[in-house]
Amino acid sequence: QVQLVESGGGLVQPGDSLTVSCAASGFTYSMGWWRQAPGKEREGVACISSISSSDDSTYYFDSVKGRFTISRDNAKNTVYLQMNNLKPEDTAVYYCVGDTLGYSTRCAGMDVWAKGTLVTVSS
Repeated sequence: QVQLVESGGGLVQPGDSLTVSCAASGFTYSMGWWRQAPGKEREGVACISSISSSDDSTYYFDSVKGRFTISRDNAKNTVYLQMNNLKPEDTAVYYCVGDTLGYSTRCAGMDVWAKGTLVTVSS
């Protein structure tokens, strides 16, 4: 099985930036991030393909579009999520996700989840 290990997370001020990372122990077709705020449903953040460099290799959910950037280093099986202009509503546990089966589309249907890392945006 593929395991996902996250790095980063923490407490930041509104308007700050933060980058979180996730390393996979094996092959994934794609990787990305979902998040869950306290008392809220889980929602997608962004995902990126591990096997394509075309224009549709990344997918961003509307809530983070234009502020967050996802990138990858395939040699390290690692993805990065750069979060800019963070807002209090971005406060959530961020879960790195991976698709080891090839079934995911538009960041949905990921079969492997990390333990999660807490990002808190507060004054």
